[in-house]
Amino acid sequence: MKIFAVIGDPIVHSKSPRMHNNALNTLNFCASYTRYHLQEKNKLKDVVKFFDGVNITIPFKEEACLIADFKDKSVLHIGSANTLLNKNNKIYAYNTDYLGFLKAIEEFKNIKNALILGAGGTARALAYALKTQDIEVAIANRSDGRFEKLNHSVCYLYEQLQPDFQFDLIVNTTSAGLNDMILPCKRDILENLFCNAKYAFDVIYGKNTPFLELARQWNLQTKDGTDMLLWQGVFAFELFLECEQQREEIFKAMNMALNYP
Repeated sequence: MKIFAVIGDPIVHSKSPRMHNNALNTLNFCASYTRYHLQEKNKLKDVVKFFDGVNITIPFKEEACLIADFKDKSVLHIGSANTLLNKNNKIYAYNTDYLGFLKAIEEFKNIKNALILGAGGTARALAYALKTQDIEVAIANRSDGRFEKLNHSVCYLYEQLQPDFQFDLIVNTTSAGLNDMILPCKRDILENLFCNAKYAFDVIYGKNTPFLELARQWNLQTKDGTDMLLWQGVFAFELFLECEQQREEIFKAMNMALNYP
């Protein structure tokens, strides 16, 4: 029987076991999926070898890229991985975050340019996703320390964002609003952006964040990160079980599990 896991710190909150196990049961695969709480990144490679495949979450996505023997194109560009396969004593690294994001925003039409708030690993994955669709991307952050890792994206400090800047899509990849009621940057900066935008997306899922609430006040079409979470899980599941012909069934099973009370 194959065994899979999600690895992170913290990890107890992860919905991945619920999603993957329901899909495994629904599609009658002989496999199981669990959580693994890892606190020391230098042990990641040894832990991965216990499993047939793993999903990687905060704060080990960059380390997952470093320990891999094979990196797909997305991982090479993004510099982080969220899905690892352990095959023939080799570690294969993939990034399904960017694929999940693209599926999640399919209903957002005619996007020409986008602004991403935050400059961490998730921002890099989403910037790569948008660039694969020939969408112009800019990234804004409160400090410039991470800008050098952003593959020549146009970067701004928040205070450098001008009132006349126009972006079709504004994406929040920061943790602002996750456990508090704060915005990722000053309210007047966001309002200037929202008045010229069409869409707002927050990677935080299952919560009406202040970012999304303000965007709706400006009549933007909004989405949280629920569909991104689901679809990145679907694409990881396909890699784990090599089952590319059952995508809709996998999605339905994971969605059902995510919505259990």
